Amino acid sequence: MPLILFDFDGTLVDTAPWFFRTINAVADRHGFRTVTREEGETLRDLPPREILRRLGIPLWKLPAIAADMRRRVLADDAAMPLFPWVPDLLARLAASGCLVAIVSSNSETAIRRKLAPALDHVRLISSGASLFGKPARLRRILGMTDMSPREAIVIGDEIRDIEAARAVGARSIAVTWGLGGQQGLASAGPDLLVRSADELAQALLAHA
Repeated sequence: MPLILFDFDGTLVDTAPWFFRTINAVADRHGFRTVTREEGETLRDLPPREILRRLGIPLWKLPAIAADMRRRVLADDAAMPLFPWVPDLLARLAASGCLVAIVSSNSETAIRRKLAPALDHVRLISSGASLFGKPARLRRILGMTDMSPREAIVIGDEIRDIEAARAVGARSIAVTWGLGGQQGLASAGPDLLVRSADELAQALLAHA
């Protein structure tokens, strides 16, 4: 019975277009460097600490920036739709006996509101994770479910999702339709890189 741990923004919800429209407004508010569209594409292939270095964001600013982003997400909810295939996939996973969990830096309010059509199929939600705090959240869910890391699969759209899975000994699947660039994701060494929802469904249901 696999434990399927989904990232939220960019993985289950179409956040990337909104994020790239909003990032410079957040930069102006919090005093870090704005980016052009072309530079934004380059940053997508870099690991988190290198992105912070290039934008000039000190670690002490991250909690305030994250809180601001969560407020903006709630205020602009309609701009970030749930991918249409998500309810069906989560239902199929649950019906196959998988434990489905969400681990995200977003707020639980935003996650529950967006996942309303599929919330019955989600066993656990761990929200508000910091930029580098996902491994601790994954370990907590593993402990709550009494599951071995070998039984867990982490699905995400960023290099940090792959790194978090590796840190706890879980497998990882990287998806190419979110914030992370395909080249950077591939270089980070996920167990599997998928380019479509159909590929993701096939991979997960094969483990169910």
